[in-house]
Amino acid sequence: MSTKFREYKQLDLSARAKEVLDYWKSESVFKDSIALREGGPSFVFYEGPPSANGLPGIHHVISRTIKDIYPRYKTMKGFQVNRKAGWDTHGLPVELGVEKELGITKEDIGKSISIEEYNEACRKAVMRYTDIWKDLTEKMGYWVDMDDPYITYTPKYMESVWWLLKQIYDKGLLYKGYTIQPYSPKAGTGLSSHELNMPGTYQDVSDTTVTAQFKALPETLPEALQQLEGEVFFLAWTTTPWTLPSNTALTVGPKIDYVAVRTYNQYTHDPLVVILAKAS
Repeated sequence: MSTKFREYKQLDLSARAKEVLDYWKSESVFKDSIALREGGPSFVFYEGPPSANGLPGIHHVISRTIKDIYPRYKTMKGFQVNRKAGWDTHGLPVELGVEKELGITKEDIGKSISIEEYNEACRKAVMRYTDIWKDLTEKMGYWVDMDDPYITYTPKYMESVWWLLKQIYDKGLLYKGYTIQPYSPKAGTGLSSHELNMPGTYQDVSDTTVTAQFKALPETLPEALQQLEGEVFFLAWTTTPWTLPSNTALTVGPKIDYVAVRTYNQYTHDPLVVILAKAS
C-alpha cells in the first residue's frame, strides 16, 4: 500500500505550523492519544513548572521541546501518558515586584496593607502572564494538560509536599547537615540560586575584606600554646563577611603549616596569640 504526501513547492513554515495545530485541535489528537491507551501501562509526567510572573523566552521553548520528547516516545511505546502542567509561584521575586508596584516594604505589611491584601496582590502578580504562556504552549506544539495545572501556592500542593517529606523521613532517608545559605536580612529569608541569578543581583563594587578572630578553647589547644601569655585566637580571612553570623565551625588543614604569633589587641592592648597559616 502506497501513501501519498502533499508536495510543498514553496514551503511556508508558519502556515504549515498553523495547519498542523488546527488539525490537532479539531481532531482532539492530544486527548485521544491519552484516551485510546486507557488500560495500558501508565507513564505520568508532571512538568517542572514555569513561573507565570515573567514572560517566556526562547530557553523555555528549548527546554520544553526536550521535555516533550519523552512523553511522546512513551506514547508511541503504548503507554498512557498523562501530562500535568504546573505553575511555580516562588516567593521572593514575586514579593519584591509587588512591593515595588505598591510602593511598600516588608515593614508595611500588616500596617498600611493587610496580610490578606498583600497575599492576594502576590497571587495576581504571579499568574499575570498565564495567557501568554498558554498561547506559547499551544503554538510550539507542547502537549501538556493546561486545564488542570498544579499550583505551588495552593494548600493542596503544599500539604502533598509535606506528606512526601514525611514518607521520606519515615524511611530514614533524611539527614541533618550544614551548609552556607545566602540570606537576605532585609527580606528575612534565605535566597535560592534562582534569586541570586536575577538581573541586578551581582554588581561590581569595591569593598573591604574581613579578617575575623575565632577564640580557641584553652583545653583544646596543645600544651605549648596553653603556656603562652594571653588568649589564643585563630585568624580567618573572608571576602564574604555577611556569612559570618551563620558560621558553625572553623576548619584547619592537616597538610598546612601554621604559626603562632605573639601580638596584642589593638583596642585593649591586652596580649594575645594569633594562629594563622604560614606563608609557603
